[in-house]
Amino acid sequence: MGTPRRLRDDERALLVALIAGKPEASRLLGSLDETIVEEMDGGGMGSLLFLRSDNRPRHLGKQLVEKEFADIDGVPVMVTVNLDERGELFELDIWKVDFSPLMRFPFDIK
Repeated sequence: MGTPRRLRDDERALLVALIAGKPEASRLLGSLDETIVEEMDGGGMGSLLFLRSDNRPRHLGKQLVEKEFADIDGVPVMVTVNLDERGELFELDIWKVDFSPLMRFPFDIK
């Protein structure tokens, strides 16, 4: 795992685009300014684990949203936002189908 840090602007924009319109959106998006993440081991694909300040044990709860987009090299990328068992952000899972590093976060995801 990586060093704990705040979200970068491109990561934040991606999360906003993915979560907007979901019933949980206002609650989840309202917490992004204080969010601390760690980059997950994944060959540079950009996956993030959301950390909690209270260090309580957490488990994968449910998938909130999954989308597909093409990286700038044309390779398909799957991106998923997962929540923990209490409905809090758990991970942003990014998987590029050829396992190469993500070249750029999408600006407009539908």
